[in-house]
Amino acid sequence: MVFSILTSEQSAISVQELLAKNENKKKLLYLKEKLIPKFLFLIASVSFLTTLGIVYVLLFESFHFFKEVSIIEFFTGTVLKPMSQNPQFGILPLLVGTLTATTIALVVAVPVGLLTAIFLSEYASKRARQILKPIIEVLAGIPTIVYGFFAFTFVTPVLQKIFPELEATNILSPGLVMGIMIIPMVASLSEDAMNAVPQSIRDGALGLGSSKIEVTLKVVIPAAFSGIVASIILAFSRAIGETMIVTIASGSSKQLTFDVMKSMQTMTAYIVEVTGGDAPAGSAIYYSLYAVALTLFLFTLIMNIIANRIAKRFYQKY
Repeated sequence: MVFSILTSEQSAISVQELLAKNENKKKLLYLKEKLIPKFLFLIASVSFLTTLGIVYVLLFESFHFFKEVSIIEFFTGTVLKPMSQNPQFGILPLLVGTLTATTIALVVAVPVGLLTAIFLSEYASKRARQILKPIIEVLAGIPTIVYGFFAFTFVTPVLQKIFPELEATNILSPGLVMGIMIIPMVASLSEDAMNAVPQSIRDGALGLGSSKIEVTLKVVIPAAFSGIVASIILAFSRAIGETMIVTIASGSSKQLTFDVMKSMQTMTAYIVEVTGGDAPAGSAIYYSLYAVALTLFLFTLIMNIIANRIAKRFYQKY
């Protein structure tokens, strides 16, 4: 009798302890469920807050510059002489140099990258794709300063044999090398977009009598068009913000010219020159680097917005 009473009491205590443990586990789980979203939100906010910080610095410092220099003169002026006794801060020579180098890069990267993507997606075997794609993507991992010295010490001398009038520092050579650098971006992203097109669509087109090239050009590429355009615009943004290649190989000429054989300076190269020079803090030339950086930021922002609009406009869901 006594043994059965003790057993009942022990069972009751065990059940109470088990219930208490379960209750503690539920509270701990509830606490975790509450804290995890806040922690993830905090991590996700890092990039957003960093962007806000960068924009604030650029706007705040550029405001000091535009108090001394007219914004109209800055964006329409064709003369850039920041170190002269009567400094002039027309950004058009930098804009022309930047857009010229970027255009040359895209002329190289877009056709080569797209043709590479077409081969990898539509014609290469699975084994060949596994070997070739990582090799192509290695180009994206090479430091840009190496590309810069490659352009200056190898590409320029080779081009001078073809074009004797080519200057030692010019915009053509770094533009070509930048194109080589961004080929992996165009090729890899375009190939991913093409691979996202269902195989059933290809099979249906082939079943209707289309050839392989017709399926590629008239079915796969239109279906993957949003991803292809996005890859090109992202490559454009990457090229327009390139620094070391143009700093080393394009020279520092601030003359407004459209001759690709001559030396030009890009916006990023100008920023490097000012930050590495003797510009005193608080001077107009010091604040000009923030105004140029803000212009570069706006260019990149506009291109990313365009990329998102095009991707949404031509997005196809299968």
